[in-house]
Amino acid sequence: MTISRSIKLTCIAALCAGGVLLYLAAGILCYGDGGPVDSADAAIVLGAASWGDRPSPVFRERINYAVDLYKGGMVRKIIFTGARDSADEPPASTVAKRYAVGLGVPEADCIEEDRSRTTEENLLYAREIARRADISTFLVVSDPIHMKRAMTLALDLDMNARPAPTPTTRYRTFGNSARFLFREMYYSITYRIKKLIQGKTRDKSC
Repeated sequence: MTISRSIKLTCIAALCAGGVLLYLAAGILCYGDGGPVDSADAAIVLGAASWGDRPSPVFRERINYAVDLYKGGMVRKIIFTGARDSADEPPASTVAKRYAVGLGVPEADCIEEDRSRTTEENLLYAREIARRADISTFLVVSDPIHMKRAMTLALDLDMNARPAPTPTTRYRTFGNSARFLFREMYYSITYRIKKLIQGKTRDKSC
C-alpha cells in the first residue's frame, strides 16, 4: 500500500468517525429539547451530587422541576434517587426529599431510593420500589443533555417512562455543556458496546 493511499484511508476513517460522533451529539442535544409532558404516577428524579445537607445546583434544578410537576398535578408521587457519597453525609435521596418537603411537597408523597450510584441503578432500584408502591408510569427528570441516555436505559428496563427534561439547567456555559455532552457521548457509546457484547454472549449460550 502506498503512503498516499494510506493517508487517504486514514482521512476517510477519520471523517467517518467524526460523522458518527456528530450524529450522536446531535441526537443527544435534540432529544433534550423538551416538549409537552404527559401525566404519570410518579416522577423519578435522577441523582446528582449533594453537598452535606444541601443539593448541588444541578441536583436542585432537577428537584425543583419535579416539585413543579407535582404541584401542577402531573404526578402524584416523587421518587428521589441516590446513595450517600460518604459515611458522614446523608444519602442524596434524603437530601432531595428534605428539600422538596421544604418546598411544600407532603412527606407521604416523597419516596427515597438510597442505594444507587449510577443512572442505570437510579432507574433499576426506583423501578423495584415503584412496583411495591403500585406505581407503573413515570416521568424521568434530569438535565436535557442527560435525557437521551436516561430514557434509553429506562426503556431497556421495560419501564413505562416518558422524558421530562428540566427547563432550567446549571450546565449553562459552553465549557460545562461541552464537558457534560462529551461525557454523555462516552457513556452512550460504552453502553451500546456493552449491550452488543451481552447480545453476542446470549446468542452463543442459546
